[in-house]
Amino acid sequence: MKKPWLAATLNFFFMGPGTLYVGKRKALGAVLTLGAIALTYVELSIQTQAPALYPIMFGAVFLMNTFFAIDGFQEAKAVNAAAK
Repeated sequence: MKKPWLAATLNFFFMGPGTLYVGKRKALGAVLTLGAIALTYVELSIQTQAPALYPIMFGAVFLMNTFFAIDGFQEAKAVNAAAK
């Protein structure tokens, strides 16, 4: 049984690991994790080079992470329901 709250938490704080944890879409989880690493680099660069754009970037990343947290939660619940 997968824990939906764990999948949601992992995906909220760093895109991808929650998807990897559930295991249904491993390739997507790996790509999201690599994308999150690249996005973190871009976000840190924007923070120092264009500080006025940082709030926009932060808001976009927050929304994406919220979406992926919901997706991870729902996917874990679906995997658990299918296993019953």
